[in-house]
Amino acid sequence: MLSVSNLSVSYDGSRILRGVNLTVPARSLVCLMGRNGVGKTTTLKAVLGLLKLDSGIVALGNEDITPLSPDARARCGLGYVPQGRDIFPNLTVRENLELSLVANRIKRNGQIDRVLELFPILKDMLKRKGGVLSGGQQQQLAIARVLLLNPKVLILDEPTEGIQPNIIDQIGDTLVKIKREGSISILLVEQYLDFCLAVGDAFYILDRGAVVAEGPIAHLNEPHIKQHLTV
Repeated sequence: MLSVSNLSVSYDGSRILRGVNLTVPARSLVCLMGRNGVGKTTTLKAVLGLLKLDSGIVALGNEDITPLSPDARARCGLGYVPQGRDIFPNLTVRENLELSLVANRIKRNGQIDRVLELFPILKDMLKRKGGVLSGGQQQQLAIARVLLLNPKVLILDEPTEGIQPNIIDQIGDTLVKIKREGSISILLVEQYLDFCLAVGDAFYILDRGAVVAEGPIAHLNEPHIKQHLTV
C-alpha cells in the first residue's frame, strides 16, 4: 500500500534521514520505533511531502506520489494525525467532525455515525468544546476527524503520549478493528513498547536516521529493545 525507498533528508546541511526504506502493506499496522531524535517524525513529514527530499521515492499503491504537494498526497489517500492532536479547541466535537467534511468537500453520508461507532465515548460529547476534553478524548476526536476522509493509509505520530491507560486500550482496540476491516493500513510512530506489541504486525527501528532493524512484531526481541529502544 505505502512504500518508501531510499529516503534521505537534510536540515541545514546535516543529514537527518539516511536511505530509509519501509513498507506498509495492505490490511496491516506497521510500527516505526526508536528513541527521541532519531528521525521518526522527520520520516512521517517526508512521506507527507512536508519536507524537501535529498533523494527517495514515496509510493502509494502503484502511484509515485513523490512529486505531489502535501494536499495532493492527502487527496490520494494519506491521513495524518500529528503529535499534539491539533483539534479546534473552541469548536464542539460535532463541529470539529463536520468541519473535516466541509473543508474537504465531502458529502454527508453517514460518515459521522460511522466514526462515532468506532469512538463511542464521543457520542455523549458532541456538544462539548474540544478544548474541555481530556487528552485521550481529544486524541480520539483527532483520529475520528481524519477517518472521515476515508484515507488509504492512516499515519499516527505518538498517539499514546500523555494519555491515561484505559483510553490507550480503547484506541488500541479501535486501531486493530480498523486494520481488520481491511480498507485502511496504518503507520504508527510510537515509543510505548507494550502498545506496539499489542496492535502491530511489523516494526521498523530507526537509529541516527537509518533503519537498523525490521521484521514481524513477534520478532522484536530483547537485544533490539536494549540496543535501540531503552533510554
